[in-house]
Amino acid sequence: MEPEEKRKVKEDLERFARRKAYYSRVGKAWKRGYLLHGPPGTGKSSLIAAMANFLRFDFYDLELTEVRSNSTFRKLLVRTANRSIIVVEDIDCTIELQDRKDAKTDSESLVGSGNHDDKERLDPALLRSGRMDMHIHMSYCSPSGFKTLLSNYHNVDDHPLCPEVDLLLREVEGTPAEVAEELLKSDDT
Repeated sequence: MEPEEKRKVKEDLERFARRKAYYSRVGKAWKRGYLLHGPPGTGKSSLIAAMANFLRFDFYDLELTEVRSNSTFRKLLVRTANRSIIVVEDIDCTIELQDRKDAKTDSESLVGSGNHDDKERLDPALLRSGRMDMHIHMSYCSPSGFKTLLSNYHNVDDHPLCPEVDLLLREVEGTPAEVAEELLKSDDT
């Protein structure tokens, strides 16, 4: 994730976390929706785990294909703990719930993850503010992303081959997962 985008997400999470009383005062449910979209392997699941860790929220992975109605969906939500992140993986590939007009959630945070870059496939009602408040595009590995991975996997902040890698990453679409796998293959930087 690019540093500026990471800063925006972090600031949004911090603002949300400290404003529970404000939401109550203005009559809004204390929840925030994040739509993470992009190709597979670009770090959506890792970002969700980082968000849960940052907020110290519980994490629930909801499989919508197992939900047959909104009443079942509501029962699942009631069983989640307060201060939770509820993740709906591959929301663009899941079934449409029956009785959708009656669906409401009281969860603190909901993250939808789509493996396709085509947000237009999603119902506009899902994309609107109040449902998915922040849309985060997760993309292929950038030079700054590579440097972060290099530091994380090998504790190296700079390397003589970084300029060459930067050029290659501008030519190919390598995911952060693919780059991380290559960095895992050897201790020899």
